[in-house]
Amino acid sequence: MTINKKIITLKKLIPIVNKLKKQNKKIVTTNGVFDILHLGHVKYLEEAKKLGDFLIVGVNTDKSVKINKGDKRPINDEKSRIFVLAALESVDFVFLFDENDPVKWLEKIKPDFHVKAGDYKIHQIIEKGVVEKNNGKIAIAKVEKGYSTTGLISRILDAYRNQ
Repeated sequence: MTINKKIITLKKLIPIVNKLKKQNKKIVTTNGVFDILHLGHVKYLEEAKKLGDFLIVGVNTDKSVKINKGDKRPINDEKSRIFVLAALESVDFVFLFDENDPVKWLEKIKPDFHVKAGDYKIHQIIEKGVVEKNNGKIAIAKVEKGYSTTGLISRILDAYRNQ
């Protein structure tokens, strides 16, 4: 599938998901900012994809990132972030969402698995209730140590601070 066909709105995605479910395809979702894509993100998404047939990634809009992470983020705008994610082989569909959390769209997609990074504890996952209510499971993916967007930004700032 081409990159542009992977980038979709939630409204257009719902009937596709319903059709895939009728074909007994397993739907996996995850969400995040994915600001500066790094090795940790790529491995996380590959691990998530292994849980099913289709991996759908919900990406926070620039507006919701600013609310969740502060005015200095995101570094890359939403158009750039979803395009880069759509280029990954492991990602089947990617869409933007404006809410602070993914609960509303998870209620519509009803994934078989919703994946969170291993730096979350099960009791911290606010999506757990809506996913399990719709017969899905929460999966926690292993975190690749030493890789985070915040850490990467800090290393870049340190490298250029005294120039």
